Amino acid sequence: MSRPLPLLLLALGLAAAAKSPYQQVLQHSRLRGRQHGPNVCAVQKLIGTNRKYFTNCKQWYQRKICGKSTVISYECCPGYEKVPGEKGCPAALPLSNIYETLGVVGSSTTQLYSDRSNLRPEIEGPGSFTIFAPSNEAWAALSAETLDSLVSNVNIELLNALRYHMVDKRVLTDDLKHGTTLNSMYQNLPIQIHHYPNGIVTVNCARLLKADHHATNGVVHVIDKVIATTTNTIQQVIETEDSLETLRTAVAASDLSSLLESEGQYTLLAPTNKAFEKIPRETLNRILGDPEALRDLLNHHILKSAMCAEAIIAGLTMETLEGTTLDVGCSGEELTLNGKPIIANKDVLATNGVVHFVNELLIPDSAKTVFELAQESEVSKSTDLFRQAGLSSHLTGSERVTLLAPVNSVFKDGLPVIDSNMRNLLLNHVVKDQLSSKYLYHGQKLQTLGDKELRVFVYRNNLCIENACIAAHDKRGRFGTLFSVDKMLTPPTGSVMDVLKADHRFSTLVAAIQSAGLTEILNRPGTFTVFAPTNEAFQAMPQGEFSKLHGNAKELANILKFHVADEILVSGAVNALVRLKSMQGDKLEVSMKNNVIHINKEPVAESDIMATNGVIYAVNSVLQPQAFQGDFI
Repeated sequence: MSRPLPLLLLALGLAAAAKSPYQQVLQHSRLRGRQHGPNVCAVQKLIGTNRKYFTNCKQWYQRKICGKSTVISYECCPGYEKVPGEKGCPAALPLSNIYETLGVVGSSTTQLYSDRSNLRPEIEGPGSFTIFAPSNEAWAALSAETLDSLVSNVNIELLNALRYHMVDKRVLTDDLKHGTTLNSMYQNLPIQIHHYPNGIVTVNCARLLKADHHATNGVVHVIDKVIATTTNTIQQVIETEDSLETLRTAVAASDLSSLLESEGQYTLLAPTNKAFEKIPRETLNRILGDPEALRDLLNHHILKSAMCAEAIIAGLTMETLEGTTLDVGCSGEELTLNGKPIIANKDVLATNGVVHFVNELLIPDSAKTVFELAQESEVSKSTDLFRQAGLSSHLTGSERVTLLAPVNSVFKDGLPVIDSNMRNLLLNHVVKDQLSSKYLYHGQKLQTLGDKELRVFVYRNNLCIENACIAAHDKRGRFGTLFSVDKMLTPPTGSVMDVLKADHRFSTLVAAIQSAGLTEILNRPGTFTVFAPTNEAFQAMPQGEFSKLHGNAKELANILKFHVADEILVSGAVNALVRLKSMQGDKLEVSMKNNVIHINKEPVAESDIMATNGVIYAVNSVLQPQAFQGDFI
């Protein structure tokens, strides 16, 4: 009985999904090469090198490996060969023993050394073996001293080295699972296997170049390095390397030694002594003397999985033990961290992972002061202000604070002069607690070092503290948090009526409010948005209209109430059109055009004049509700 078509398609889909990453990439290379005949694979070759890669879809279109250009070439897929006069690679390679296969797949040097070391009879004879055979180029890359020590010691060292490349069973790429180990044929010492999502497979951090070559007595995988035994844990690597002396001291002080000795698969980005020396002594001493900051610093250098250099062919984001992320990438032959080529020595293998030596210290935000966070951000000019005002101590100590720091563009015309008023204003940019913006709520009150109370406003498209809205994600430091804001904060100094009375531009409006009996309303606690006509606005009214209006308290009150909404709307909340209900009952339409706030299509002269019970916008026209427009226009 035939299988129903949907079930057959599902089975085929599941079979395809079960393929290993290596096989998926190989299949893509086959698809790209099929126009050149059967069993032809497309290969990307780095220009100016002999490095070749089977291509995945993304690389195929980008034509780059590690940011460097590649050329596409076509060659026989593993296990096949050309036939004279025929297209593609129609013939399977002759099936012979491992010794003979080595000569066919580009590892004739391994074949030569297996003969010299007396390994040949074993890999010619019966059995089931897997050999990870270094390519000819891999052997040639060894130093003369290393090669001499292998081949001149009555062949025993060479035999041991070759047997460490072997496993006493047949292992194909689908069996090479990420993070597993295989027992080698040299003293059962482990070989570390990593099979990455991008299809790259490494053996002790050596990359598989040509895999799954079948032989009568096993399988041959060609790799790009001669691999060496490893018996040290990551902790032992730290203890034995002179260039990691400062790191050794730091690990001991942080109680991380047990983790780095334990089983697992980690990547340690090990800062060298020189990396520590680049850090200002005061900063380094502060971190080394603070157990929590030190632990965060070290955990920021430990990736949650083992990442061999050969597996990195494009940028990727890796999670650290600290919970942060690092951008790990490559540029040509160099590995990069956060875009910088700071890795000095790569792929130092350990039993529980891999170590890359780095020549710069990666200090996470959680180990920094607020001052340091701000200096490295788009708010560095704010730190200059605090330093000039003699207030930087609030941002460098163990005081729990949140800095509301205006972005640098706020000071495009230069920094303001430091006087007592500016100093007090800066103190009101520092909140007395270490906050996180995701926990802020509408109407929340915040206390500042300047003893002012600030209000939090939550809008659909923005989060604001008084008139300043948050312009970037929080940066949370050791004791303080940095909020980047889009303007200088202006804490309220009095009620709406207090502010209007103190500003000579609004003297006519103040008199009108008093005549209309609205003074008490605008003095009481509340959440008002007031579009305040200036004296010029009243003077621009048609001749006699203002006098007529002033003589009718009810109509005057209605007109003035049309200028007041019973909710606070700061300019940072205006993106598209915002409609507010006025106290008179009609709607007010607030919009943004060419970075200027408009109310009912009239431009606002000044925005965000903050009061304890609301916000004021200065407008140079008197707004008319719909019911009054026929009488006054």
